[in-house]
Amino acid sequence: MNIHKLCGILNHVHIFKNTPTMREFWEKTFRSNQEMWGFEPAPSTVLTKDFFVEHNVKNVLIPGIGYGRNAQIFLENGMTVTGIEISQTAIELAHKQFDDDLIIYHGSVTEMPFDKKLYDGIYCYALIHLLDKNEREKLIQDCFNQLSDNGYMVFAVATKEAPLYSQGTCIGKERFQVHRGIKMFFYDRETIQEEFGKAGLFEITEVIDVYPFYLIKCKKEKT
Repeated sequence: MNIHKLCGILNHVHIFKNTPTMREFWEKTFRSNQEMWGFEPAPSTVLTKDFFVEHNVKNVLIPGIGYGRNAQIFLENGMTVTGIEISQTAIELAHKQFDDDLIIYHGSVTEMPFDKKLYDGIYCYALIHLLDKNEREKLIQDCFNQLSDNGYMVFAVATKEAPLYSQGTCIGKERFQVHRGIKMFFYDRETIQEEFGKAGLFEITEVIDVYPFYLIKCKKEKT
């Protein structure tokens, strides 16, 4: 999805009299736009699939799974997928597409964990930059806690090269309210090191996705 389509979607859901909660925003967005990004996986997802296949990942957790667009490629490569999703409408769309192939917990990623399972791989696409600092720290720790020994977690995050950087109202360091209901934090290598450095960070890759993204890779070493 290009930046113009994203802005069009944001404008379409710009109907709230007051700033909506994240839950309200995404529920309205999925109700109005359904499978708005299609089912082609994002470029970051294709790279992550290749990485997970190379490292023999068998079970994957996807916080913010949406309607499953970025789940299909993992399923096709023999991995089991569990998701977390804030929008009930998105969950219903996912079950319509994938039947019982996906387990999806209904709730916010800020409420993790939803189970006691450990995962070989965790993939978080274009989500963590929508959270505030405390929420980001909690998500990183919650994901790390649910990794099995020698498991990997990969985060696709917006960089300061994204067209939306510095747009809208500045609400904190490198964080902007770019649209009613959407607040975004924009990463650079320094802030990645600050936030992921103690969570097994070992690689940062630049990726051209819906925006310029960083693909952040972490590993939980066996203790």
